[in-house]
Amino acid sequence: MKKILVAYDGTEPAEHALATAIDLAKAFDAAVGVVSVVPIHAGRAPIDPWDDRPIHAAQLGQAQQILAKAGIEAQLHEPMGDPARAIERTAAESGYDTIVIGSRGLGRLERVLQGSVSEHVATHATETVIIRR
Repeated sequence: MKKILVAYDGTEPAEHALATAIDLAKAFDAAVGVVSVVPIHAGRAPIDPWDDRPIHAAQLGQAQQILAKAGIEAQLHEPMGDPARAIERTAAESGYDTIVIGSRGLGRLERVLQGSVSEHVATHATETVIIRR
């Protein structure tokens, strides 16, 4: 484990994922990157507030501060697009070997109706994926 990418959106599961990434980075002396994806919902009106770049920039800043307090300097990533695919793409293109992501704990029906980013990343990414609840 040399390079860890943690998906962060400011939610409680993401905070757990960030804490896990900090522990792993310290244990393995690994570099850390943080990704907050700006989702694009084609044809949506009015614009979903989660599509707002300043919100994601603030989330990245929050994660960066938490990591700095732990003595870790992080590389920040703010791609746009489908969250699961953007996380996978960022990990692959930037050479991460591990992805840490939170899980909202959706039930089977919720996963079918809403989709699960963590499940998609776990089943499609080529890197090691750690799902934190």
